[in-house]
Amino acid sequence: MASEYDDCLLFLLAKAYQRVYGDFKKRMQPHGLTPVQHLVILALSLEEGVSAGELGKRLMLDNATLSGVLDRLSESGWVVKQSSQEDKRSLKLYLTDRARSNLELLKAESDDANRRVLDSFSLEERVIFKRLLKDLQK
Repeated sequence: MASEYDDCLLFLLAKAYQRVYGDFKKRMQPHGLTPVQHLVILALSLEEGVSAGELGKRLMLDNATLSGVLDRLSESGWVVKQSSQEDKRSLKLYLTDRARSNLELLKAESDDANRRVLDSFSLEERVIFKRLLKDLQK
């Protein structure tokens, strides 16, 4: 017998998020990373030297969250924070050799996790699913 929460979008999204995030969190544990830390590393691999403020905007992370993530990544040897030459109040972010040497493995982990989520969908459903998720962010 179906209950009200079976059709509740918030419940359905939350449960889907819990499963996908939980699976990916387990995949990141051997690397000593959280999914958000993984995201930051991949984003920096696309553009090193970006400011913390700009990175936060791109990843839609608030300053407090990003600050903690960057502190932990710096302490564990994945990211280097340097004061900007132009503005000493601004931090520029760079990957360490450790991060660069693990990039292919980290990318493979996220590619495989994405593939596992999308495997049960047809090609058309994958396109629609991604579009709907992007539309929900607006």
